[in-house]
Amino acid sequence: MTAAQASVTLPPAAKPARPRVLLVGTSLATASTVMVFAGLIGIYLRERSLALAGSGTWLPKGTHIPLTPGTISLFTFVLSGVTMWWAVDAVGRNDRPGAYFALALTIMFGLCVVNATTFLYSQSKLSVSTTAGMMIFTITGAHLAMLIAAMVFNAVMVFRTLGGEYQGRDREGLVAAAVFWYATIAMYAVIWFAIYVTK
Repeated sequence: MTAAQASVTLPPAAKPARPRVLLVGTSLATASTVMVFAGLIGIYLRERSLALAGSGTWLPKGTHIPLTPGTISLFTFVLSGVTMWWAVDAVGRNDRPGAYFALALTIMFGLCVVNATTFLYSQSKLSVSTTAGMMIFTITGAHLAMLIAAMVFNAVMVFRTLGGEYQGRDREGLVAAAVFWYATIAMYAVIWFAIYVTK
């Protein structure tokens, strides 16, 4: 090495790529949650098919599952999918007020779905003592738990964004929250068709 080469200072090394631990962990948790719902809905459809083949009825007498609250919830979820991606995009553009507003709207839409589902419960007159009632309450109740977990995840992302952790290209937490939120929407669409539409 010559003296001229030795005197040249090299630029500092680039920062190592940040491992996407939160995104990978959320993706794995989402995949396992989807598998749980696939199993539950598969059991539900099998039990329903056996009941219809045997007695010709599935829902007990006097029960009714109205389609309107479930359908309103589905369209509310579609709107929340738009606001969720708006939040991710807003953080990518360093638009913090837009991100806060979009996340707040997403959480509000989630609360609207919780409200519609509890209204549907009150209208259905289903009992847990019947097979149909137990299966419907298990699946829809598990989905409510998933929805509440998704809303808590979004609320945590609001505080982390407020604290300045996410900005510009570094929006891993919001992308992870969006992955879980979209899985929640997809699961609801399957539940809507399997339970509320086909009954």
